[in-house]
Amino acid sequence: MKTILTETQKSDLETRHRTERNGKIRDRIKAVLLHSEGWSQKDIAQALRINESTVYDHLNEYRENKKLEIESGGSVSKLGEKESKELEQHLEENTYATAKEIVAYVKEKYGISYTPEGMHAWLARHN
Repeated sequence: MKTILTETQKSDLETRHRTERNGKIRDRIKAVLLHSEGWSQKDIAQALRINESTVYDHLNEYRENKKLEIESGGSVSKLGEKESKELEQHLEENTYATAKEIVAYVKEKYGISYTPEGMHAWLARHN
């Protein structure tokens, strides 16, 4: 089923695509825009270098919920409030070159596993 967009919806998506920093969200937007222009899911997958089932999921989520975000509403932090405050203080006093290094520190100190992407999200939420 082809995704049909009004001119306003298309314009809004194109504007969001230009300003969006997250590449995965930009890919979702491109999938919706390209499908509305008649591209097949297979061609979209090839152009974006993603799996065809991923394109299907992106289009389906957009059709059903207008979802473009990676997560729907976020999740509960793995670190509690006390641990988050401690980590914030630690990061103010210590410099790390990569999120991967912070992930290792958190795993060692608190026994909690993060992905580098998850740590980036945590850092963004905690300035």
